[in-house]
Amino acid sequence: MTVPSFAQRAPDSGSPAAGIALRLAATGLFACMSLCVRLASFEAPVGQIVFWRSAVALVPIVVYLVIIGRFPAALATRNPLGHLRRSAFGCAAMFFSFLSLAHLPLALATALGFLAPLVAIPFAMIFLKERPDPLVIGAAGLGFAGIGLMLAPAFNGPAPDISTLLGVAAGLACALTTASAKVEIKRLTATEPAGTIAFYFALVCALAGLATAPFGWSDAHGTTLVWLVGAGLCGGLAHIAMTEAVARAPVSTLAPFEYTAMLWAMGFDLAVFALVPAPLSLVGAAVVVAAAALVAFAPRLRLFRNTATQRMTP
Repeated sequence: MTVPSFAQRAPDSGSPAAGIALRLAATGLFACMSLCVRLASFEAPVGQIVFWRSAVALVPIVVYLVIIGRFPAALATRNPLGHLRRSAFGCAAMFFSFLSLAHLPLALATALGFLAPLVAIPFAMIFLKERPDPLVIGAAGLGFAGIGLMLAPAFNGPAPDISTLLGVAAGLACALTTASAKVEIKRLTATEPAGTIAFYFALVCALAGLATAPFGWSDAHGTTLVWLVGAGLCGGLAHIAMTEAVARAPVSTLAPFEYTAMLWAMGFDLAVFALVPAPLSLVGAAVVVAAAALVAFAPRLRLFRNTATQRMTP
């Protein structure tokens, strides 16, 4: 008997507690992936890391599809161009994310990852003519102010810290491309199972990473090889855990647990690198995360405010 996949289940089926546990596991696995990427970046170029992270991730993804009885059926797609667009944006986001991890402490690189929903707000206002709630607009402004605080320590001293500036620029570019990738994912989920999306994303990113080989790869061996393989395994398992979490609990229930990523990142910075970012950078990171959380929970806040107003109205 096969286990039904996320695409075959009714939305939000199963136990919310199990969904929360899986979302926490996914967050921890993504944090471990980021740690492996940072450790590998000391020896391997970004393109090589992208290849290993994506190629190795195909193994747990395929095993998962076999277990749920969707392999090779999940390889069939009705929207190959949609997968190509999603994978192109997602692959660009991965390159920028790994470049950011190579130049920044984990905590700061993780905080920049929360910028994607904030970046989407001005885009929606300009290109889609949307008019977000003033609370959401204020949160976006707060998030960008947090980036200023994160950057401030880079300008201390006689010359700017070029490595920090490069890492933050890559993080901002990652937020832009991630926002675009999420739009494509939203379109794809109308017809494509989550496992299919994950498979083709990993495949395209592996090919893109492989294309960088002529520009020079390191001779990966020893601990560097361990970090490269670890990044792929953690990334693949994290995608599976996140997919199964969404199958068991509403997205709104799972959203708060995404922010535990900051705890993982700060813990790894301290335990592995004995590193504490500059206090002003940490304040900026906290502001970015708080702004992202405010955008995520804005619908609930509006509902609470409207309910309270109705109760007070005679």
